[in-house]
Amino acid sequence: MAAQRDPFREMDRLFGAMLGGPRDNAGMPMDLFRTDDHYVLNIDLPGVDPGTIDVSVEDRTLTIRAERSARDEVNQWLLRERPSGTFARQLTVGRGLALDRINASYRDGVLALTIPVAEEARPRRIEVVHDTGAPALEAATS
Repeated sequence: MAAQRDPFREMDRLFGAMLGGPRDNAGMPMDLFRTDDHYVLNIDLPGVDPGTIDVSVEDRTLTIRAERSARDEVNQWLLRERPSGTFARQLTVGRGLALDRINASYRDGVLALTIPVAEEARPRRIEVVHDTGAPALEAATS
């Protein structure tokens, strides 16, 4: 049985230093899973203005950006744990995905991306035909 290949690699390349390191994803935590012939990427973006969400693909790089505005009307913060500003994640994806057919939706603070597996990367069953005729070597010499 062939091992399943994960087309996502080198997560969080860009903006890692700005957020405190490549694995510090407090601003944009995400889940990724595969269902049948597509991947689903869910990214938590509570409090983000939907108009600021930008999803783009260039070459094999998927970039997600969003902005959460700071509350200016507060005079004195007593506790401030919810980050504000611009957040971004970049994922370098491998071959085998139909990047031109990504669908994105934002609902209840979650950005959901559906990324289809490319037709040429989908598993296929190859039919084996049982031939009862002459062996190939005999047929070639006749």
